[in-house]
Amino acid sequence: MNSDGTRDARGTHANPVPRPAPPLEGTAAPQGGPAVPPLPAMPPRPAHTPGGDRPGVPPRSAVAAWLDESRPAAEPGIWRYGYRLPKGARTAGRLSPTTMAGMLIPLVVGLIIWSLWIRGLIPYQWAVLRLITPNGWWWAGTEVYPKTDRAAHAVLAYRGAAFVLLCCAMGRLGSWGKALRYFLDRVPQPRRAVITALGALVAVGWVFPSAFPGAFWGAAPVFDTVGDLVIALSGDLHLFTSVLFVYSLYAVITAVVVWPFARLGDWLPYARQLRAARTGDSVTPAAERPRAQWPELHEAGLHEAADVLSTEVAGGRMNDVDCARVTRAWAAAKRDATLAAFRDTVLHQGGAAWTHPSGERDLPRRRARHDLLVGQVRIGRWVAAERVPQAYQDMGAALGPQELGTSLLAVGPSGSGKTRQLVEPVTEALALQALTGECAVVAVSAPGAPLGADAAFDVIVRIGDPASVHDLDPYAETEDPDEAAAVLAEGLVGDLETVGSRHAATALAQVLGPYRAVHGRFPPLPELRELLEGEPSAVSALRTALADGGHATMRRELEARIRQTGGSDDVGRALADRLALLNRPVFAEFFGAGGGTRPFSLRAVAHHPLRVRIDLPEQGHEEASRLLTRLILAQFTAVVRSGRRTHFACLVLDDATGALTAESVRRIQRLRSQNAGVVLALRSIGDVPEALHGPLYGAVGCRMAFSGVTTWDGSRFAQSWGTEWVETRDVSQHTVFADQPMTRAMHSLRKLVTGKAVTTEAVTVRQVERERWSASELAHGVPPGHAVLSLTTVRGEHAPPLLVDLRG
Repeated sequence: MNSDGTRDARGTHANPVPRPAPPLEGTAAPQGGPAVPPLPAMPPRPAHTPGGDRPGVPPRSAVAAWLDESRPAAEPGIWRYGYRLPKGARTAGRLSPTTMAGMLIPLVVGLIIWSLWIRGLIPYQWAVLRLITPNGWWWAGTEVYPKTDRAAHAVLAYRGAAFVLLCCAMGRLGSWGKALRYFLDRVPQPRRAVITALGALVAVGWVFPSAFPGAFWGAAPVFDTVGDLVIALSGDLHLFTSVLFVYSLYAVITAVVVWPFARLGDWLPYARQLRAARTGDSVTPAAERPRAQWPELHEAGLHEAADVLSTEVAGGRMNDVDCARVTRAWAAAKRDATLAAFRDTVLHQGGAAWTHPSGERDLPRRRARHDLLVGQVRIGRWVAAERVPQAYQDMGAALGPQELGTSLLAVGPSGSGKTRQLVEPVTEALALQALTGECAVVAVSAPGAPLGADAAFDVIVRIGDPASVHDLDPYAETEDPDEAAAVLAEGLVGDLETVGSRHAATALAQVLGPYRAVHGRFPPLPELRELLEGEPSAVSALRTALADGGHATMRRELEARIRQTGGSDDVGRALADRLALLNRPVFAEFFGAGGGTRPFSLRAVAHHPLRVRIDLPEQGHEEASRLLTRLILAQFTAVVRSGRRTHFACLVLDDATGALTAESVRRIQRLRSQNAGVVLALRSIGDVPEALHGPLYGAVGCRMAFSGVTTWDGSRFAQSWGTEWVETRDVSQHTVFADQPMTRAMHSLRKLVTGKAVTTEAVTVRQVERERWSASELAHGVPPGHAVLSLTTVRGEHAPPLLVDLRG
């Protein structure tokens, strides 16, 4: 076991490629990929306890309060910790006039219909009755009377059914439940139960006024009509002579009348609460427990594990990283049905359960505010402006895996704050989430500007530094020559328009395949360059080895490469020229040259929540740095496609100049479906080939324009953000010309007194289509320390381009 939390695993090199620890216990192993060897037990490193004056870390005594703080659902990009809707945005919770009308109008219509029905003013009711019993009626003047028992029963049934249908229609069409819930939900117990009980008493009094001596109101037509319906359906007119039947009917009607009030007043839960208080039962329902007491564990019956974690939190022995890590393990245990293993692990290890393989439980230092329960990092504050929606005004701006999963493009000149106010907070957040098992991060620092402290990463690759512990595997630990050739060709000549990536990949495969067939590994880059250039000694030795080993197919591949060497369309010359950039003395011990460093493969991030930082060479090797950045991006987009991951993988490029190619842009667009994303920072969009401007803006879901961008860069953002319909008001003044002499005299007098002619104002209101942000506004209207940010989540939710104060 190495000190950085990795171990040597079998690979394709003389020096095995280090891999980090396997997935956390309780999480699913990746499918479709190579088996990950288990790790031996390792004592954890001393954990960083929460507290102190470190920024962004909840104090030791406030971890429970941090857990219990509300995190309601919000629009994309809003800091959810302690989020509260602004006062102007609470209108959605108010009772609208439409709801009130929906409650009162059906009531009025129902009363009018029933009044007309009782008075017999609806003519078609007798037509329906005559259809049922055509010969059962006789007329006395204008009155109609039933002359048979069947007709009398039909009248009773028709009247009762009409009343029942009318009541159901009123309750169904009206917004009674919504309106009453609006008022009653704001009333605590026991006042709510008392109010609904009084309402039920009044309703019962209207139905049975004879039960209230001295009542001055009339009876609601409930009992008589229901009784008529019962008699009509049963056909027995003597049912009401039975006392048992009458009182049973009383009980049924009373229950039907009281039941809605009991539901509105929550009588049954309140009764259970009173019973528990009277019997001395101190068991609190899981839904009412604070989050610091782990209510989900209590609900699942794991009371001992919940008590252990609650004690750890109350005693300050768990920080926010521990809580988020255990929460993730609990979700995995529920998904995989391993509750017993979860309980045993918590009882044995407490808050240190499922610690990251490095043994770290926190970062040595934090610069930004983080909320690990929802995976957010706060980067600033949404500015309250005219075009900002009410829900965003003066709210915190935050980013998380949901937004980064669609990839982010940030453009701004040097000194605008891309690294300090965006790249560093995002990298720090991903490193923290890696400690919880939620993600893996690969941060590529710009030359001479490392991202974060060394102690915050598990693997650090310092290319060109003799003191570097790790080396970068140029083949990404693949065993397929074609795949290795495609990735390497993308990194070497993907930016050259005169050299096709497919032809370059074919030329590389014609060399890599035969070499691997002979040696069982891929060649170091110096040997690969000699083979591409057609060095006679290298080619002859490989040809002889292929003949001795009986590799006829691979020998034909090599012969085809030899025939193309030196031709006018030979791509091997361009590949060798690019490899010459990496064949410098400063890189003599890197890229599989057999030095003292250990090769590291980016394929490890596809299987483990690993924290990786790659430092590019210092000044003087700009072309080599761009080539390496392009190679790292090609390897990342290739390895995240292998297997199924339960964690998010993200690549952060502090300087993506020269890294983007047509193939890499296409792969970036597919990352959101592979639970991965990239963060690209550019000084200018001109650092990307012009043919890729449109595809790049379409491939990323989040776009960020910093203060100081040029109008050329701003025009690309304006095109990608599109337009919106806005309402404009044009006010124009017109001079009034009077026709009557008296009116003209009055106007002349008014002009003499005021010095102005008599005019009228004409107001024109129009709907016009306007750019959300114009190129001029982006170039000259964004204050220093601000940026315009638009967001898209992996679920398809959108946030329009809004102004963010990165210092807030």
